[in-house]
Amino acid sequence: MTSPEETLISSEALHTLARHALLSTGATEATAEATAKALVYADARGLSSHGVARLPMYLAQLRNGRVDPRAVPAIVRDKGAAFLVDAADGLAFGACELAISTAIDRARNFGTAVASVTRSHHFGAGAYHLEAVGAAGLVGLAFSNAPGSMPVWGGSRPLLGTNPIAAVFPRANASPLMIDLSLSHVARGKIMVAARDGKPIPEGWATDADGQPTTDARAALAGMMLPSGGAKGAMLALMVELLAVALSGAQFGAEAGSFLTADGPRSGIGHLFWLLDPSALAGERVYQARIETLIELMLIDDDVRLPGDRREAIAADSAREGIRINAKLIAELRAV
Repeated sequence: MTSPEETLISSEALHTLARHALLSTGATEATAEATAKALVYADARGLSSHGVARLPMYLAQLRNGRVDPRAVPAIVRDKGAAFLVDAADGLAFGACELAISTAIDRARNFGTAVASVTRSHHFGAGAYHLEAVGAAGLVGLAFSNAPGSMPVWGGSRPLLGTNPIAAVFPRANASPLMIDLSLSHVARGKIMVAARDGKPIPEGWATDADGQPTTDARAALAGMMLPSGGAKGAMLALMVELLAVALSGAQFGAEAGSFLTADGPRSGIGHLFWLLDPSALAGERVYQARIETLIELMLIDDDVRLPGDRREAIAADSAREGIRINAKLIAELRAV
């Protein structure tokens, strides 16, 4: 059952609504289509913090020039299995599509491929970009930095972003293993959604602007996220920052404009996608046998759930029943 604050909408209707809203800001057809597809993917899998909840801020930034609505991504540096995509200060999804489709072709040719993306924006659910990689029978890794919201370990300033990572491992006769997480205790988008809905957050997710633990979502947005796993999580976030930025020439989190404000400088962040062809290493047969051996060992314990299974179960429900979306948000987008 839906709550009074929610409504059900089909993925097709939500896609059309998001696409039209983006076109209303002057976004290109390609940008509107790529962005709507990515946001609906997230909502259909219960990842509302990376779904159309992001759209009102995207629209405001497109109108204010913080994101270029007419941007056309392009490959600007190219050397064998490695290449750089310039997102041209547009929304991320078209640039990521170009990076992934090109990297799939390169990985099939060279055995591996690395695509770096610069001058980009919020890239949504990391798993979304790797769906095509898994379908192509390739292993894929995705990294992105984000505007500063988390300190380095021992620091008191928000230098690092939540810096999500994702990975896909294809299987022969089953859905790929899909791993997707941010390196803060939770994705910042969850706090954004809680602030919008006027709900508290658990202690341990974030601090307020004075560095004190808080359960107030609005205060948390003005403060700092806390890393998952303490010092180890902070070190992993630092690693992602360097992979996504130093190799692409993008903005570090401390330099990037916020995803959550209508005004301010452009975000200009970076992403990195690394693809590997199992047939170029141990071989397809050995790779598949090794994957299944580990999965069999994992599933001996009844309570083990394979990564990605819950998201796909929600997607199946969404396809049958519709996607659960905040009713006020749908009204706001329809007004646009």
